[in-house]
Amino acid sequence: MHVTLRARLAPLRSQHVFPTVRLALARAARRDPARFRILHFSVQRDHLHFIVEAADKRALSSGVRGVAIRVARYVKDLLARRGPLWADRWHGRALRTPREVRNALVYVLANFRKHARRALPTGMDPFSSGAWFDGWREWQPASGRAPPFAESAAVARWHRTPDGSPPAVNAPRTWLARIGWRRHGLVRLVESPQPDVRHG
Repeated sequence: MHVTLRARLAPLRSQHVFPTVRLALARAARRDPARFRILHFSVQRDHLHFIVEAADKRALSSGVRGVAIRVARYVKDLLARRGPLWADRWHGRALRTPREVRNALVYVLANFRKHARRALPTGMDPFSSGAWFDGWREWQPASGRAPPFAESAAVARWHRTPDGSPPAVNAPRTWLARIGWRRHGLVRLVESPQPDVRHG
């Protein structure tokens, strides 16, 4: 499932706010992975994208609601803000085929290219879960090399966690998310979202 959450404020993609959002997502991912899993995410200026797996519709609804509540609480505490953080209810799109999953992966992990006002260099979005994604054609998390971020190298510190610390996302368990999408090729670090995937 590709999920989008839209916010009422727009500092989500900032060096001040993003680490807090990422912490909230990491804790949400560890809450009940047997029933709800955050596989991938990206944080944009005023919205979040996720790819998630859930045991059933109830687990999906409860899981996304839990993510929304946790992120809102953390961000509002950080900014000393009151009132709702989210502009509307979350939107989701079911992913039923290997190609749909691959397109959604590109859409979520490379969404920053869609919103960029200038051409960006080769690399992944530092405001995403790209550093844990093992489907890149040119780089792998197990390679021992630093993630090739497309923006400032200073943000690499956000992805440095103490030894033994778990990643901010869950490993996929479904065939589509683990294996199926790879039939259409690994993702290149320069890819941009397909125009037929509409979530903002």
